[in-house]
This record gives sequence, structure tokens and C-alpha cells, in this order.
Amino acid sequence: MKSLIKIVVVAVVLVAVSCKKDSAPNYQFMPNMYESVGYETYGEAAFPDGVEAQKPVEGTVPRGYIPFDIENTTEGYELAKTTLVSTLDSTQVDLERGKALYDIYCGICHGNKGNGQGKLVKREKILGIPSYDDAGRAITAGSIYHTIYYGKNAMGSYANQLNEEERWQVVSYVLKLKSDLEK
Repeated sequence: MKSLIKIVVVAVVLVAVSCKKDSAPNYQFMPNMYESVGYETYGEAAFPDGVEAQKPVEGTVPRGYIPFDIENTTEGYELAKTTLVSTLDSTQVDLERGKALYDIYCGICHGNKGNGQGKLVKREKILGIPSYDDAGRAITAGSIYHTIYYGKNAMGSYANQLNEEERWQVVSYVLKLKSDLEK
């Protein structure tokens, strides 16, 4: 009897070893944990409205997104111009980083010195970019931030390209360019 048990154990081990294949997964226990059921995005579902793709819960904010409470209106621009101040303190302002971001996103139109003479203006692809030191342009940190966030006139929004901290770095650098031009 003992020899029969030994033979059965050896046979089971041989069968298990001979079925082992290193190039493919072996046996899957509970395959639903490995291979999930794919649902069609706009297909039928068990949700009350019958659609798989659901809207986010009202009032939720995406991770990493900070809402901007000032509206994209002329009144909102004026409100930002008078009340909005930088969230960065003097130790957090990095003009080198602000310059790098400015050169990437702004310099092509506004010029690397803020004088409105970027490459696109020089090539006459766009016209009418004013200098930061123009007398009729009383720009402030709030107005610059609002313009970066929403865009203004022909300039589009850069809210998706720059996060909040990067926008404030660019604002700090633009104010430095403005002060350099006014000297």
C-alpha cells in the first residue's frame, strides 16, 4: 500500500512538472481577477440611466485641479486685476523657472523681453501684441494670472499647459520684465 502511494505521488509530481510551461501562465484560479469583463462605454449597464459612462458626482473636483473662482468676464478680469495677488511668497519665486516657462509659452508672441516683438510678430503671423510697459496697459499680477488662465482677445488659455504654481512663476517673471522695460 505504501509503495502504491509513493507511485501515485511521483506520478502526480511528474504530471505537474511536465505540464509546467514557463512561456505562458500556468493554471489560473479565479480568472475574473486577472481578466476583467470589458464594458462598452456607452453600452447598456445596470445603472439607473442605462449607460455605463457616468458623470462625476456633483461638487467633486478632479485630483490635482484647483478651481479658480473668478469668472471669465470683463468684470471678473477687473476683479482679478484689483484683488488677486500671488500665492507664492518671496522665497518661492524662482525667476529662472519663470523665464524658462515664459520662453516656452509666451516668448513666441510677446518676445523674450516683453516688448511685443516675438518671432510670430516679426514674421507678421500675428499683429498687435503690445509691450508690457505701454502707458495704457496697467497690468497687475491678478490681471496677468487671469489672462493666462482664461486667455484674452486672440490669446488662448494656458490653464491646461501650466499648473497654478507655474502660472504664478510666469506672472512673477512678467512683472520683472515690465519693471525692466520701465527703467
